[in-house]
Amino acid sequence: MAYAGLKEVFVVLVLIGIRSTVLALAASDLSELEANELMARNFLNELEDDILEINYNTTLQSWNYETNITDDTLDMRNDAVDDQGRFLKEVARELRLYDYNNFKDADLKRRIKKLTDLGYAALDETKFSELVDAISRMQENYATAKVCQYKNESNCNYGLEPELTETLAKSRDPDELKHYWVQWHEVSGKPVRKDFDEYVALNREAAQLNNFTSGAEYWLDAYEDDTFEAQVDAAIEQIRPLYEQIHAYVRYKLRKHYGNDIVSEKGPIPIHLLGNMWGQTWDNIADITTPFPNKKLLDVTEEMVRQGYTPLKMFQMGDEFFQSLNMTKLPSTFWEKSILEKPNDGRELVCHASAWDFYKKDDVRIKQCTRVNMEDFFTVHHELGHIQYYLQYQHLPSVYREGANPGFHEAVGDVLSLSVSTPKHLEKIGLLKDYVEDEESKLNQFYQAGLAK
Repeated sequence: MAYAGLKEVFVVLVLIGIRSTVLALAASDLSELEANELMARNFLNELEDDILEINYNTTLQSWNYETNITDDTLDMRNDAVDDQGRFLKEVARELRLYDYNNFKDADLKRRIKKLTDLGYAALDETKFSELVDAISRMQENYATAKVCQYKNESNCNYGLEPELTETLAKSRDPDELKHYWVQWHEVSGKPVRKDFDEYVALNREAAQLNNFTSGAEYWLDAYEDDTFEAQVDAAIEQIRPLYEQIHAYVRYKLRKHYGNDIVSEKGPIPIHLLGNMWGQTWDNIADITTPFPNKKLLDVTEEMVRQGYTPLKMFQMGDEFFQSLNMTKLPSTFWEKSILEKPNDGRELVCHASAWDFYKKDDVRIKQCTRVNMEDFFTVHHELGHIQYYLQYQHLPSVYREGANPGFHEAVGDVLSLSVSTPKHLEKIGLLKDYVEDEESKLNQFYQAGLAK
């Protein structure tokens, strides 16, 4: 709390100093607009280190919470988010005093525009804290939800990672799959329904305070393209025939495997049979749906285990891959501060893989409960793609230390992960042996890629 107060004092002092400078400039050859533009530029330059510092503190407290979920780390994270919100609101208030829409410097105009876009911080302090609390409760419930083991009510310590994720991927017992799908959604969804309703309402209110009609309109604005929705619709329509064929084919294969009483001929596919808790990716059921089952599927998991791969080695291989592309070697702090596998000390944490930028030089980290399998090997490269992006733009002003748009980071990660998943690359690194790549094998590989996306 005191931290935010210091920031506000700093902003006031900077403004006093710069406005004094403008009084002197008024007698010079600069026009009023030019003097105003110079004042704004100086203000941002003076404030840059402060923005980086408060972003670092917020990110650090978020990291501490997500890697060790306790009431104390939650309180510290929420306090840091509140401090950041108050600080950025004050910065935005001061920046709006400038006539920045008429500035000649396009880069300066863009930086100011991004800093005056407050997002959730546009809410008053009480509602902002309520929103942060609602999001925190949803995150914590998602990360810590547990269900009882199938046909064993005495063991109710099955979490999403790794127990449920692995079971959904590997089990072919429809009753077991249905049990876990239903139970997990019971414990992960229902308890936070009110929090989600509150989140939606406050998200809408924040959007309106930022001069948007809805949360959806606000999110779309970040893509900076009035035709973005139309482009997405066109892309979906272009690939719809392919996905309808994949859906029909998978339904046919699952009906053959499980029977008509479980999978109907023309109805929807039961989501718990798709190898993923959300039906998001279907490649885990390639073994029972592949077009050419007589051909060996592309899966190097057994070879990784045979060669003694560890989560650390998977990341080291990823680092070598990026260096082979003439990209940046991972800094030493990455290896010192990242969490690359699930800790065995009993702590609760958010296991979902994520890459982090801490707004300090070379302070980038990954949090991933990595398992030794092919899927996680590709995920490692995806997350390292984010890290490379962070390292490439870390010299830019704080407002530019993010993806070019909200989807760009994921695109970078997916492109690099896709490059690693080819038989040629897997052979090169010694993970794929005796793999015959004929037309049927290629079709199986393309089919797997279609299921994954």
